[in-house]
Amino acid sequence: MSSPARPARSTTSPSRPKGAGQWALGYSEPLNANERMKKDQGGLEVRDRILHQYPHTGFDSIDPQDLRGRFRWWGLYTQRRPGIEGGRTAVLEPEELDDSYFMQRVRLDGGRMSADQLRVIADISTRYGRDVADVTDRQNIQLHWIRIEDVPAIWGALEGAGMTTAEACGDTPRVILGCPLAGVDGDEVIDGSDVIDEVVRRFVGDPTLANLPRKFKSAISGCVDHCTLHEINDIAFVGVVHPELGAGYDLWVGGGLSTNPRLGVRLGAFVPPDRVAEVWHGVASLFRDYGYRRLRTRARLKFLVADMGPEWVRTTLEKEYLSAALPDGPAPAPPRSEGRDHVGVHRQRDGRNAVGFAPRAGRLTGTTLATVADLADRYGQGRIRATTTQKLVILDVADDAVDALETELAALDLVVRPSVFRRGTMACTGIEFCKLAIVETKGNARDLITELERRLPDFDEPIGININGCPNACARFQVADIGLKGSLVPDDAGEMVEGFQVHLGGHLGTNSRLGRKSRGLKVTADGLVDYVVGLLTTYQAERDGEESFADWAQRAEESSLTAAGSGG
Repeated sequence: MSSPARPARSTTSPSRPKGAGQWALGYSEPLNANERMKKDQGGLEVRDRILHQYPHTGFDSIDPQDLRGRFRWWGLYTQRRPGIEGGRTAVLEPEELDDSYFMQRVRLDGGRMSADQLRVIADISTRYGRDVADVTDRQNIQLHWIRIEDVPAIWGALEGAGMTTAEACGDTPRVILGCPLAGVDGDEVIDGSDVIDEVVRRFVGDPTLANLPRKFKSAISGCVDHCTLHEINDIAFVGVVHPELGAGYDLWVGGGLSTNPRLGVRLGAFVPPDRVAEVWHGVASLFRDYGYRRLRTRARLKFLVADMGPEWVRTTLEKEYLSAALPDGPAPAPPRSEGRDHVGVHRQRDGRNAVGFAPRAGRLTGTTLATVADLADRYGQGRIRATTTQKLVILDVADDAVDALETELAALDLVVRPSVFRRGTMACTGIEFCKLAIVETKGNARDLITELERRLPDFDEPIGININGCPNACARFQVADIGLKGSLVPDDAGEMVEGFQVHLGGHLGTNSRLGRKSRGLKVTADGLVDYVVGLLTTYQAERDGEESFADWAQRAEESSLTAAGSGG
């Protein structure tokens, strides 16, 4: 794909990184294989081959650049071939890891679905995906076991119901996070739904933004709980009230996790609602033009922001990409609650209720999703939302229907008033399907929840346990109370087995911070339950009054964090 027109070079920084493949500095020649693939042909352009060629010629006929590159622009990743152990993840060639089935990500901006849309997703899962479905921590739904022969029918069903898989993956603007209670929470600063819709309508699928240096993650919300995690998005609009201009958004940039985690920074700029789309487009374009394209490991916006600083970003944004400068604005108020999941029963502004419930680490079946859709029609008005913590919410439930809905959800193993362990545990896809993973995650999460509920039945402090299959932080292990990064670790006999490196005391909200990585603190998968039980028991014994786990873990002695046992 050819490069779009470039803005004039900015002169606002005295020290600009050189040779990093930045388009705005004239580095238009691709400097790695991924950039070459995108220049040869844009990711969006593979759609026709997916619909009309590959379903007829079969999986083995798919061009490797399409299969492991451009397919992602339409939400398709090859699954991991079954039976490949985690220790071989980094040593096998891509074609050795590929299964002939796909994960299909369904893009749900703001996490919004109607009951009819959820039924379509459920039907695809049961018809084409072996009845497997995952709610992600970015408000998408992922399906598995998808064959290339079935993709045209799947896309036809999704698009017929007003959904898309466009730019659900790839070096693109990914799904835009929004509060699941947007428009119904009486305490919200501002309803971000309309501006999310405007950004999606104008820019998702825009070829000029379909070749970014890497992924571009966005959040737009006026939630008083800050549930869209503005601290770890590339760009975030956080609801604030300007003393003269009224309700709008505070602009944040440069957040992201993975192997080099960074929290986002405020630009100090107030964005009126009618300028959100312009500003979003400006930041995305700045990232496209100035982002680093030489090394994939440094191609996220967070590295540019860290190198150049927020002042340079704001000045360049205003001078080169916006029609006018932005006014200064206030910082967001602290979150109303440190819990950001919207689980439980919450009063809506119209007197009805939003009922949030917890699957086990986001794993569901299509059969269950179909029943949830029916419940949303029967007890609400057919409106369902996904959260940023792998949970779901049914809106518009009358007071006299809450108990009945809760009972029916419980029969599906979907809990409205879950234990702190089920409520606070998340897990990425893991080795079951993911080619990057080293360890199993969903099963470990399920077993951990069950055992913690059994062994610590009276533990009632909120606790976040995030389980990742590799270092890439899809389940945000660096900002969890207990973050578990999949790795191979030695057991008692010195054999390398599946396990986790432990990060402790991460937090988003008041006093956001990354977790503490204690040197050498690792635990085997088989020893995980014993370690977590011992750790939580030590916390209960040592905490100061109502001190949170995250605060305790940041100050605790190394001996307290490791006493539960590393290794086996």
